Amino acid sequence: MPVIVLETRIHSSLQICFDLSRSIDLHRLSTASTKEEAVAGVISGLINAGESVTWEATHFGIRQRLTAKITAFDFPSHFRDQQIKGAFKSMVHDHYFEAGDGCVVMKDVFNFESPFGLLGRLFNFLVLTRYMTGFLETRNAVITDFAESGKWQELLSKD
Repeated sequence: MPVIVLETRIHSSLQICFDLSRSIDLHRLSTASTKEEAVAGVISGLINAGESVTWEATHFGIRQRLTAKITAFDFPSHFRDQQIKGAFKSMVHDHYFEAGDGCVVMKDVFNFESPFGLLGRLFNFLVLTRYMTGFLETRNAVITDFAESGKWQELLSKD
């Protein structure tokens, strides 16, 4: 099963980084290129423990749906979203947050598996791991921008 691990340093507080990472509205902003929309479950604001969201997006020219549920939640240091329905054979995304050296270290651990056996593993190796890494890096850049610039105030004050 492929695993993507990313660390992002953000000059902000644990709470702001944690809340931006679970913001449906920020996720929508960070995924504008795939036209991602929350269509069921929690469709705006902050997602919490036990809640789910269904995303509709276009990836590789195909309109898809993915439903993820928050299956672990330890404010403000960790939460996990896990696919309960979607294109992946399995998908688990752990988000970790730790304060240190005047910043927050945000760590993503993204485990996924494509369907279709050997063909799926080949697709992971040739295409999907790089695609998902870029997807997560773009998302983290938006989180960093909002957290460090103060734009988080407008986004999070709605909740």
